Amino acid sequence: MHIADITMFYAPASGGVRTYLDAKHRRLGLTPGVRHSLLIPGASASHDNGIYKVPAPALPFGNGYRFPLRLAPWRNVLQDLQPDLIEVGDPYLTAWAALDARRQLDVPVIGFYHSDLPLLVSNRMGNWFTPNVEAYVSKLYGNFDRVLAPSQVMADKLRGLGIDNVHVQRLGVDLTTFNPQHRDLSLRRELGITDTTRLLVFAGRGSREKNLPVLLDCMKRLGKHYHLLLVGSHMPANVPANVSVIDHFCPASEVARLLASADALLHAGDQETFGLVILEAMASAIPVIAVAAGAFTEIVNDQCGRLCTPNDGLAMARTVREVFEVGARQMGLQARAHVEQHYAWDTVVNGLLEHYRAVLGHPMLVRAHA
Repeated sequence: MHIADITMFYAPASGGVRTYLDAKHRRLGLTPGVRHSLLIPGASASHDNGIYKVPAPALPFGNGYRFPLRLAPWRNVLQDLQPDLIEVGDPYLTAWAALDARRQLDVPVIGFYHSDLPLLVSNRMGNWFTPNVEAYVSKLYGNFDRVLAPSQVMADKLRGLGIDNVHVQRLGVDLTTFNPQHRDLSLRRELGITDTTRLLVFAGRGSREKNLPVLLDCMKRLGKHYHLLLVGSHMPANVPANVSVIDHFCPASEVARLLASADALLHAGDQETFGLVILEAMASAIPVIAVAAGAFTEIVNDQCGRLCTPNDGLAMARTVREVFEVGARQMGLQARAHVEQHYAWDTVVNGLLEHYRAVLGHPMLVRAHA
Protein backbone atom coordinates (compact mmCIF):
# COMPACT_ATOMS: atom_id res chain seq x y z
CA MET A 1 0.00 0.00 0.00
CA HIS A 2 1.48 3.33 -1.06
CA ILE A 3 0.11 6.37 0.81
CA ALA A 4 0.95 9.93 -0.22
CA ASP A 5 0.39 12.86 2.15
CA ILE A 6 0.25 16.34 0.68
CA THR A 7 0.14 19.63 2.61
CA MET A 8 1.42 23.20 2.75
CA PHE A 9 1.23 23.14 6.60
CA TYR A 10 4.86 22.12 6.98
CA ALA A 11 7.59 24.53 8.07
CA PRO A 12 10.56 24.59 10.49
CA ALA A 13 8.38 26.06 13.25
CA SER A 14 5.22 24.14 12.37
CA GLY A 15 2.81 22.90 14.99
CA GLY A 16 0.48 19.93 15.14
CA VAL A 17 0.22 19.04 11.45
CA ARG A 18 3.97 18.60 11.05
CA THR A 19 4.13 16.65 14.33
CA TYR A 20 1.43 14.33 12.99
CA LEU A 21 3.07 13.89 9.59
CA ASP A 22 6.56 13.30 10.96
CA ALA A 23 5.31 10.70 13.45
CA LYS A 24 3.25 9.02 10.74
CA HIS A 25 6.16 8.99 8.25
CA ARG A 26 8.49 7.33 10.78
CA ARG A 27 6.03 4.64 11.77
CA LEU A 28 4.72 3.83 8.30
CA GLY A 29 8.34 3.50 7.21
CA LEU A 30 8.62 0.60 9.66
CA THR A 31 5.32 -1.02 8.66
CA PRO A 32 5.67 -4.07 6.38
CA GLY A 33 3.89 -3.74 3.04
CA VAL A 34 3.44 0.03 3.35
CA ARG A 35 5.21 2.85 1.53
CA HIS A 36 4.72 6.46 2.57
CA SER A 37 5.49 9.59 0.55
CA LEU A 38 5.20 13.12 1.92
CA LEU A 39 4.79 16.14 -0.38
CA ILE A 40 5.65 19.50 1.21
CA PRO A 41 6.62 22.98 -0.03
CA GLY A 42 10.28 23.83 -0.55
CA ALA A 43 12.55 26.41 -2.12
CA SER A 44 13.29 24.00 -4.98
CA ALA A 45 12.34 20.51 -6.12
CA SER A 46 14.08 17.69 -4.24
CA HIS A 47 13.38 14.39 -2.55
CA ASP A 48 14.99 12.39 0.21
CA ASN A 49 13.82 9.40 2.25
CA GLY A 50 10.28 9.59 0.89
CA ILE A 51 9.90 13.36 1.46
CA TYR A 52 9.31 15.32 -1.75
CA LYS A 53 9.74 19.09 -1.76
CA VAL A 54 7.68 20.95 -4.36
CA PRO A 55 8.70 24.54 -5.25
CA ALA A 56 6.54 27.21 -3.61
CA PRO A 57 7.21 30.86 -2.68
CA ALA A 58 7.81 31.79 0.95
CA LEU A 59 5.06 33.67 2.77
CA PRO A 60 6.25 37.13 3.92
CA PHE A 61 6.51 37.09 7.72
CA GLY A 62 5.22 33.52 7.53
CA ASN A 63 7.66 31.84 9.97
CA GLY A 64 9.06 29.64 7.19
CA TYR A 65 5.73 28.66 5.64
CA ARG A 66 5.40 28.58 1.86
CA PHE A 67 2.19 29.08 -0.11
CA PRO A 68 1.79 27.05 -3.32
CA LEU A 69 0.49 29.08 -6.27
CA ARG A 70 0.62 26.53 -9.09
CA LEU A 71 -1.37 23.31 -9.09
CA ALA A 72 0.54 21.48 -11.83
CA PRO A 73 3.84 20.78 -9.98
CA TRP A 74 2.01 19.08 -7.10
CA ARG A 75 -0.24 17.09 -9.43
CA ASN A 76 2.75 16.02 -11.51
CA VAL A 77 4.64 14.67 -8.49
CA LEU A 78 1.57 12.67 -7.47
CA GLN A 79 1.27 11.29 -10.99
CA ASP A 80 4.91 10.21 -10.93
CA LEU A 81 4.54 8.55 -7.52
CA GLN A 82 1.40 6.60 -8.48
CA PRO A 83 0.14 6.19 -4.89
CA ASP A 84 -2.76 3.94 -3.93
CA LEU A 85 -4.27 6.66 -1.76
CA ILE A 86 -3.74 10.38 -1.15
CA GLU A 87 -4.31 12.22 2.14
CA VAL A 88 -4.74 15.99 2.08
CA GLY A 89 -3.60 18.03 5.09
CA ASP A 90 -4.81 21.54 4.24
CA PRO A 91 -7.79 23.17 2.48
CA TYR A 92 -5.85 25.17 -0.11
CA LEU A 93 -4.27 24.56 -3.51
CA THR A 94 -2.67 21.23 -2.57
CA ALA A 95 -6.15 19.85 -1.84
CA TRP A 96 -7.32 20.68 -5.35
CA ALA A 97 -4.10 19.25 -6.80
CA ALA A 98 -4.87 15.95 -5.05
CA LEU A 99 -8.42 15.92 -6.38
CA ASP A 100 -7.09 16.69 -9.86
CA ALA A 101 -4.62 13.81 -9.59
CA ARG A 102 -7.44 11.50 -8.48
CA ARG A 103 -9.20 11.95 -11.81
CA GLN A 104 -6.11 10.75 -13.64
CA LEU A 105 -4.90 8.07 -11.20
CA ASP A 106 -8.33 6.76 -10.16
CA VAL A 107 -7.32 6.55 -6.48
CA PRO A 108 -9.22 7.64 -3.36
CA VAL A 109 -8.44 10.91 -1.60
CA ILE A 110 -8.91 11.47 2.13
CA GLY A 111 -9.12 14.96 3.63
CA PHE A 112 -7.86 15.51 7.18
CA TYR A 113 -9.57 18.59 8.62
CA HIS A 114 -6.83 19.82 10.95
CA SER A 115 -7.95 23.46 11.22
CA ASP A 116 -11.34 25.13 11.65
CA LEU A 117 -11.08 27.35 8.56
CA PRO A 118 -14.33 29.37 9.05
CA LEU A 119 -13.31 30.18 12.63
CA LEU A 120 -9.77 31.14 11.61
CA VAL A 121 -11.07 33.53 8.94
CA SER A 122 -13.66 34.95 11.32
CA ASN A 123 -11.00 35.65 13.97
CA ARG A 124 -8.87 37.58 11.51
CA MET A 125 -11.38 39.19 9.15
CA GLY A 126 -14.71 39.23 10.96
CA ASN A 127 -17.94 37.33 10.37
CA TRP A 128 -18.68 38.90 6.97
CA PHE A 129 -16.88 36.09 5.16
CA THR A 130 -18.13 33.19 7.28
CA PRO A 131 -20.95 32.04 4.93
CA ASN A 132 -18.60 32.05 1.93
CA VAL A 133 -15.88 30.16 3.81
CA GLU A 134 -18.37 27.59 5.09
CA ALA A 135 -19.63 27.08 1.55
CA TYR A 136 -16.04 26.60 0.37
CA VAL A 137 -15.31 24.03 3.09
CA SER A 138 -18.54 22.19 2.29
CA LYS A 139 -17.70 22.05 -1.41
CA LEU A 140 -14.07 20.99 -0.94
CA TYR A 141 -14.52 18.36 1.76
CA GLY A 142 -17.65 17.04 0.11
CA ASN A 143 -15.36 15.89 -2.73
CA PHE A 144 -13.21 13.59 -0.58
CA ASP A 145 -13.79 9.85 -0.32
CA ARG A 146 -13.53 10.14 3.46
CA VAL A 147 -12.95 13.05 5.86
CA LEU A 148 -11.00 12.67 9.10
CA ALA A 149 -11.38 15.07 12.03
CA PRO A 150 -9.12 15.12 15.11
CA SER A 151 -11.99 15.55 17.57
CA GLN A 152 -15.73 15.04 17.90
CA VAL A 153 -16.33 18.78 18.08
CA MET A 154 -14.66 19.20 14.68
CA ALA A 155 -16.54 16.25 13.20
CA ASP A 156 -19.82 17.79 14.37
CA LYS A 157 -18.95 21.11 12.73
CA LEU A 158 -18.28 19.37 9.43
CA ARG A 159 -21.54 17.43 9.63
CA GLY A 160 -23.28 20.74 10.32
CA LEU A 161 -21.97 21.92 6.94
CA GLY A 162 -23.58 18.95 5.21
CA ILE A 163 -20.48 16.74 5.02
CA ASP A 164 -21.58 13.23 5.94
CA ASN A 165 -18.61 10.93 5.45
CA VAL A 166 -16.73 12.19 8.54
CA HIS A 167 -14.78 10.00 10.97
CA VAL A 168 -13.01 11.00 14.19
CA GLN A 169 -9.30 10.16 14.11
CA ARG A 170 -7.50 11.45 17.15
CA LEU A 171 -3.84 12.42 17.08
CA GLY A 172 -1.10 11.07 19.32
CA VAL A 173 1.99 11.93 21.33
CA ASP A 174 5.59 10.71 21.26
CA LEU A 175 5.91 8.94 24.61
CA THR A 176 9.70 8.88 24.42
CA THR A 177 10.23 12.55 23.61
CA PHE A 178 7.61 13.68 26.14
CA ASN A 179 8.49 11.76 29.25
CA PRO A 180 8.84 12.53 32.98
CA GLN A 181 12.44 11.30 32.80
CA HIS A 182 13.32 14.64 31.18
CA ARG A 183 12.55 16.53 34.40
CA ASP A 184 15.35 19.04 35.07
CA LEU A 185 15.64 20.27 38.65
CA SER A 186 17.84 23.17 37.52
CA LEU A 187 14.94 24.88 35.70
CA ARG A 188 13.75 26.52 38.92
CA ARG A 189 17.19 28.02 39.44
CA GLU A 190 17.15 29.28 35.85
CA LEU A 191 13.83 31.01 36.56
CA GLY A 192 14.92 32.30 39.96
CA ILE A 193 12.14 30.59 41.91
CA THR A 194 12.20 28.42 45.01
CA ASP A 195 11.71 24.66 45.15
CA THR A 196 8.37 25.17 46.92
CA THR A 197 6.96 27.53 44.27
CA ARG A 198 4.34 25.81 42.15
CA LEU A 199 5.54 26.03 38.56
CA LEU A 200 2.94 26.24 35.77
CA VAL A 201 3.73 26.23 32.06
CA PHE A 202 2.10 27.11 28.75
CA ALA A 203 3.73 26.20 25.42
CA GLY A 204 2.50 27.29 22.00
CA ARG A 205 2.12 30.29 19.75
CA GLY A 206 0.95 33.47 21.43
CA SER A 207 -1.92 33.98 18.98
CA ARG A 208 -5.14 35.68 19.99
CA GLU A 209 -7.17 32.48 20.24
CA LYS A 210 -4.83 31.19 22.99
CA ASN A 211 -6.33 33.85 25.30
CA LEU A 212 -3.06 34.59 27.10
CA PRO A 213 -4.55 37.60 28.97
CA VAL A 214 -6.67 35.06 30.88
CA LEU A 215 -3.49 33.28 31.99
CA LEU A 216 -1.93 36.57 33.11
CA ASP A 217 -5.06 37.50 35.05
CA CYS A 218 -5.03 34.06 36.66
CA MET A 219 -1.41 34.51 37.76
CA LYS A 220 -2.14 37.91 39.35
CA ARG A 221 -4.82 36.21 41.43
CA LEU A 222 -2.62 33.25 42.39
CA GLY A 223 0.22 35.39 43.70
CA LYS A 224 3.87 34.77 44.53
CA HIS A 225 3.60 31.09 45.50
CA TYR A 226 2.81 30.24 41.88
CA HIS A 227 4.93 30.94 38.79
CA LEU A 228 4.04 30.64 35.09
CA LEU A 229 6.48 30.00 32.26
CA LEU A 230 5.22 31.06 28.80
CA VAL A 231 7.07 29.31 25.98
CA GLY A 232 6.72 30.07 22.27
CA SER A 233 6.70 32.80 19.65
CA HIS A 234 4.72 36.07 19.90
CA MET A 235 4.46 36.02 23.68
CA PRO A 236 3.46 39.18 25.59
CA ALA A 237 6.25 41.39 26.91
CA ASN A 238 4.31 43.05 29.75
CA VAL A 239 3.67 40.28 32.28
CA PRO A 240 3.19 40.03 36.07
CA ALA A 241 6.20 39.45 38.32
CA ASN A 242 5.33 35.77 38.73
CA VAL A 243 5.49 35.10 34.97
CA SER A 244 8.60 34.30 32.89
CA VAL A 245 8.73 34.32 29.09
CA ILE A 246 10.74 32.37 26.52
CA ASP A 247 9.67 34.33 23.44
CA HIS A 248 10.77 32.09 20.59
CA PHE A 249 10.03 28.74 19.02
CA CYS A 250 11.65 25.87 20.93
CA PRO A 251 12.40 22.42 19.51
CA ALA A 252 10.43 19.48 20.85
CA SER A 253 13.30 18.30 23.07
CA GLU A 254 13.41 21.64 24.90
CA VAL A 255 9.62 21.83 25.24
CA ALA A 256 9.73 18.30 26.65
CA ARG A 257 12.30 19.36 29.27
CA LEU A 258 10.24 22.37 30.30
CA LEU A 259 6.98 20.41 30.52
CA ALA A 260 8.51 17.59 32.55
CA SER A 261 10.11 20.13 34.90
CA ALA A 262 6.84 21.94 35.63
CA ASP A 263 4.05 21.00 38.03
CA ALA A 264 1.08 21.56 35.69
CA LEU A 265 0.10 22.89 32.26
CA LEU A 266 -2.13 25.96 32.02
CA HIS A 267 -4.16 26.55 28.83
CA ALA A 268 -6.89 29.15 28.22
CA GLY A 269 -7.44 28.55 24.49
CA ASP A 270 -11.12 27.98 23.74
CA GLN A 271 -10.93 27.18 20.02
CA GLU A 272 -8.61 24.17 19.91
CA THR A 273 -9.37 21.56 17.27
CA PHE A 274 -7.33 19.03 19.24
CA GLY A 275 -4.55 20.50 21.39
CA LEU A 276 -1.38 18.42 21.06
CA VAL A 277 0.36 20.30 23.87
CA ILE A 278 -2.27 18.90 26.24
CA LEU A 279 -1.17 15.37 25.35
CA GLU A 280 2.50 16.36 25.55
CA ALA A 281 1.98 17.67 29.07
CA MET A 282 0.10 14.54 30.11
CA ALA A 283 2.84 12.35 28.63
CA SER A 284 5.30 14.37 30.71
CA ALA A 285 3.33 13.30 33.82
CA ILE A 286 1.93 16.69 34.73
CA PRO A 287 -1.79 17.51 35.09
CA VAL A 288 -3.68 19.93 32.86
CA ILE A 289 -5.71 22.97 33.86
CA ALA A 290 -7.59 24.13 30.76
CA VAL A 291 -10.95 25.57 29.75
CA ALA A 292 -14.07 23.55 29.07
CA ALA A 293 -14.20 24.39 25.36
CA GLY A 294 -13.16 23.03 21.98
CA ALA A 295 -11.63 19.58 21.99
CA PHE A 296 -10.34 19.78 25.56
CA THR A 297 -13.54 18.31 26.98
CA GLU A 298 -12.78 15.14 24.99
CA ILE A 299 -9.20 14.76 26.25
CA VAL A 300 -9.01 15.98 29.86
CA ASN A 301 -10.85 14.01 32.53
CA ASP A 302 -10.84 14.41 36.32
CA GLN A 303 -8.10 11.82 36.65
CA CYS A 304 -5.73 13.90 34.52
CA GLY A 305 -6.60 17.49 35.41
CA ARG A 306 -9.44 19.97 35.62
CA LEU A 307 -11.43 22.15 33.22
CA CYS A 308 -12.81 25.56 34.13
CA THR A 309 -15.11 28.24 32.70
CA PRO A 310 -13.59 29.86 29.56
CA ASN A 311 -12.35 33.47 29.61
CA ASP A 312 -12.44 33.72 33.41
CA GLY A 313 -9.14 34.31 35.20
CA LEU A 314 -10.74 33.96 38.63
CA ALA A 315 -12.28 30.58 37.75
CA MET A 316 -8.93 29.40 36.40
CA ALA A 317 -7.09 30.47 39.55
CA ARG A 318 -9.59 28.58 41.70
CA THR A 319 -9.15 25.51 39.51
CA VAL A 320 -5.35 25.68 39.78
CA ARG A 321 -5.61 25.72 43.57
CA GLU A 322 -8.04 22.78 43.45
CA VAL A 323 -5.62 20.67 41.41
CA PHE A 324 -2.85 21.19 43.96
CA GLU A 325 -5.20 20.55 46.88
CA VAL A 326 -6.41 17.28 45.33
CA GLY A 327 -2.89 16.19 44.39
CA ALA A 328 -1.13 17.41 41.25
CA ARG A 329 1.57 14.75 41.41
CA GLN A 330 -0.91 11.87 41.44
CA MET A 331 -2.92 13.45 38.64
CA GLY A 332 0.24 13.70 36.58
CA LEU A 333 0.99 10.00 36.99
CA GLN A 334 -2.58 9.15 36.00
CA ALA A 335 -2.29 11.45 32.97
CA ARG A 336 0.83 9.61 31.81
CA ALA A 337 -0.91 6.24 32.15
CA HIS A 338 -3.93 7.57 30.23
CA VAL A 339 -1.93 8.71 27.18
CA GLU A 340 0.12 5.52 27.20
CA GLN A 341 -3.12 3.58 26.85
CA HIS A 342 -4.97 5.78 24.36
CA TYR A 343 -2.65 8.17 22.52
CA ALA A 344 0.57 6.38 21.55
CA TRP A 345 1.44 7.13 17.92
CA ASP A 346 1.52 3.42 17.11
CA THR A 347 -2.14 3.21 18.16
CA VAL A 348 -2.98 6.26 16.04
CA VAL A 349 -1.22 4.91 12.94
CA ASN A 350 -3.02 1.58 13.31
CA GLY A 351 -6.29 3.51 13.28
CA LEU A 352 -5.22 5.39 10.17
CA LEU A 353 -4.41 2.16 8.38
CA GLU A 354 -7.94 0.96 9.11
CA HIS A 355 -9.33 4.07 7.42
CA TYR A 356 -7.05 3.58 4.42
CA ARG A 357 -7.99 -0.06 3.96
CA ALA A 358 -11.68 0.74 4.28
CA VAL A 359 -11.46 3.43 1.60
CA LEU A 360 -9.45 1.14 -0.68
CA GLY A 361 -12.28 -1.37 -0.42
CA HIS A 362 -10.47 -4.41 0.91
CA PRO A 363 -8.32 -4.93 4.03
CA MET A 364 -5.50 -6.50 2.05
CA LEU A 365 -5.71 -4.46 -1.13
CA VAL A 366 -2.22 -3.44 -2.16
CA ARG A 367 -1.14 -2.23 -5.58
CA ALA A 368 2.03 -3.81 -6.94
CA HIS A 369 4.80 -1.34 -7.72
CA ALA A 370 7.70 -1.69 -10.01
